Amino acid sequence: MRIEKHPILGYIDKKEVRITYNGVDYPAFEGETIAAALLANHIRILRYSEKGKKPRGIYCGIGHCYECRVTVDGERSVRACVTGLKDQMKIISQGIDADEI
Repeated sequence: MRIEKHPILGYIDKKEVRITYNGVDYPAFEGETIAAALLANHIRILRYSEKGKKPRGIYCGIGHCYECRVTVDGERSVRACVTGLKDQMKIISQGIDADEI
């Protein structure tokens, strides 16, 4: 199941695009949220906590809790649950060194 109408982003275009998450390519739909695309590709861990490196995923889903922070095209702390996708986005889990990928 995919989100077709997001309360903040509006209607989602069904144009398929490719994104990279932690060095692996995945299909997604342009305009859907990063979190939705990753969940659709069975990815549940979006970052690792600063203290203890514990896995974190989507919690509130509306941009308030910041648990879904990822690095997008070099920009840190982007909220995956409210950020729309564009073709060829490079997304990296926070708490992972980009050189490890």
